[in-house]
Amino acid sequence: MKLLIFRCLSLLTVLNITACSKKETAQNQPFEVGVEILTIEPRTIPAIYSFVGFTQSSHQVEIRARVEGYLEDVAYKEGALVKAGDVLYLLDKKPFEAAVEIAKGALSREQAILWNAKKTKERLEPLFKENAASRKDLDSAISEELTAQAQVQSAKAKLQQAELDLSYTTIRSPISGLAADTYYKEGSLITPGAQGLLTTVSVLDPIYVYFSVSENERLKFNSEEAKKEIIFPSNGEFEIELMLADGTTFPHRGKVNFSSPTIDQKTGTMSIRAALPNPGNILVPGQFVRINVLGISRPNAILIPQKAVLEGKNGMFVYVVIDGKAQIRNVEAGDWYQNDWIMRSGLQKGDVVIVDGVNKVKPNTPVTTLNKMPVTVP
Repeated sequence: MKLLIFRCLSLLTVLNITACSKKETAQNQPFEVGVEILTIEPRTIPAIYSFVGFTQSSHQVEIRARVEGYLEDVAYKEGALVKAGDVLYLLDKKPFEAAVEIAKGALSREQAILWNAKKTKERLEPLFKENAASRKDLDSAISEELTAQAQVQSAKAKLQQAELDLSYTTIRSPISGLAADTYYKEGSLITPGAQGLLTTVSVLDPIYVYFSVSENERLKFNSEEAKKEIIFPSNGEFEIELMLADGTTFPHRGKVNFSSPTIDQKTGTMSIRAALPNPGNILVPGQFVRINVLGISRPNAILIPQKAVLEGKNGMFVYVVIDGKAQIRNVEAGDWYQNDWIMRSGLQKGDVVIVDGVNKVKPNTPVTTLNKMPVTVP
């Protein structure tokens, strides 16, 4: 009986030890973690660079007085669009009309003197041939005629100047555009020169957009182009699109038409200008806008969703799947593209990266793919 009890106790002990050993083994065996992955497939993407710029008229004209006179009428509506040839200002014409009449009278007088000089010469020429008049008398007559001709020419020029001054009393717009407010009102004495600015007229279609590229950015572009990391458009034409203050995209794109050949020493930047159509005058000079420069491509780009990239004491890293286990891979991130990081180094074609579930794994954690099939970057 004692022997039977002893054998039973021994059997129970063995069973307990076996059960505990299996339980401990199960506890020490890590479970596979379900994750979502993507398989790296490099591709060519557009490289979009953003800047802050401002709008400016593509052709702004200062309207100035060219003669001195009293302002009689402001003939345009301030802030309105005007067409080329529209009357903007009228000066008092009376003094200039009088000057024209005086010039006409002076011309008539000189023409009469010329007529008399011609007749005198014509009378002396046959007399000189018959030795009835001296050579001196004929030479004097010829000299008087030439002098009279010069006086007539001078009088014509003075009349032309008087008529030109009279025309300047009507000030017209040389271009079609948006007219600013007037600096002078009716009754003001207008003088030419620095104080003669009356208003400005600005062309709005097309409109210019200016933005600046820093010296560091320029060097970065040059370096990336030299390494074939970015490719500039073959025709050398860069397009721009504008983002307005309310977040909307301006419906028309423009083209870069000027790049400063020098760096501004005060700001350390290079000025860039683009022209774009502006039908309806939606854009006006002085607006601040966000500019996206288009036309540059980035070949063989490796993209990683932002949520897949982690930050550690040694920098950025991602989890890659190697032989069914999660492993850390240090990476260097570059620019953004939409919601993804562009990887500068650390990953290559065919690498399998964990994009969802990174918070559930650590090095050497066995993983199982929740994706039905490996995902390739779209």
